[in-house]
Amino acid sequence: MTHPIYLDYNGTTPHDPEVIAAMRPFLENSFGNPSSAHWYGIGPRRAVETARAQVAALLHCDPDEILFTSGGTESNNHALKSTAALMKQKGNHLITSRIEHPAVLNVCRFLESRGFRVTYVPVDRTGIVRVADVAAAIRPETILISIMHANNETGSIQPVAEIGELAASKGIVLHTDAAQSAGKIPVDAGALQVSLLSLAGHKIYAPKGIGVLYIKKPLKLEPICHGAGQESGRRAGTENVLEIVGLGKACEIASRQLDHNMAHMKMLRDRLYKGIAAETDQVRLNGHPEQRLPNTLNVSFYGLEANRILEEIGLEVAASAGAACHSDTVEISHVLEAMQVPEDWAKGTIRFSVGRMTTIPDIDRAVAVVTAAVKKLAHASAK
Repeated sequence: MTHPIYLDYNGTTPHDPEVIAAMRPFLENSFGNPSSAHWYGIGPRRAVETARAQVAALLHCDPDEILFTSGGTESNNHALKSTAALMKQKGNHLITSRIEHPAVLNVCRFLESRGFRVTYVPVDRTGIVRVADVAAAIRPETILISIMHANNETGSIQPVAEIGELAASKGIVLHTDAAQSAGKIPVDAGALQVSLLSLAGHKIYAPKGIGVLYIKKPLKLEPICHGAGQESGRRAGTENVLEIVGLGKACEIASRQLDHNMAHMKMLRDRLYKGIAAETDQVRLNGHPEQRLPNTLNVSFYGLEANRILEEIGLEVAASAGAACHSDTVEISHVLEAMQVPEDWAKGTIRFSVGRMTTIPDIDRAVAVVTAAVKKLAHASAK
């Protein structure tokens, strides 16, 4: 049996062959501890610093502003919790949006249980945060704003640079979760005017279990983990050299191929949507029609259930019903609720996300499989 066509790149990505090649020496020979002063530590230590520079080049920042973590979730937790602790003498109010990833929303709920106040700003019907709503939510005690760069479900790209300008004018720390945007669109920490930025390796063809938190100088957060003082004292524990190297190489590839990959993915995404829309008029595009990630297509099929669609196509096409982190059941996601997608549409929502390895034949086959399934289920429901 051939493998299903993979259209869930927002959920996770396969390892790029160049990433595997870069990591291989650290599986086979270069096993040394980068903190060791002897010969065996030299290669791993240099490899970690090379990777730090590669990540910094993707984000257009200084290498010493890069902190390696275990992934996007840890980065988000560290950004929010540590900033709240650092700034609590100034105030106890945070602002975020209703469409954030659970790795931000659940941290905000935790902070609320510790006495902080959080404002959850709405989005418009295309899933975009309005800068005016963020401005209206700011109070004298506001210490942190966290708005994602691009939504993981719809791909809608948020006006982070404009919010960054607003935050800077008020002396407020701004964090953005860029796990979905890095490697798909330009991510320039300086241009976005953010103080903190999260990145996840497994979204950009690197391994799972590695990520980054960009911390803009001169901001200094409390150490995320205490111990022997690795990561310049910011996160103790022997560095995950293997995966750090993989992430560095993935960022180098993303920088090198960004324009090509953006055009390739957008062409495939649009081909997929046009192919589906040509076969059924009972399809709705969710998210901003233009201001969204070039690889992300979130569509709803009227009157159908997403889990039934996925069951029909599952042997031939791998896609996602809502965010991949909680896709076991077809519930109306908090993102679609925030966008006020009508229930009869929202229940039948599928997220397709293409990647660098996706081909035109993949897309054409997916169109045929998906439209056949939708027509079959629509016919059955009409009886």
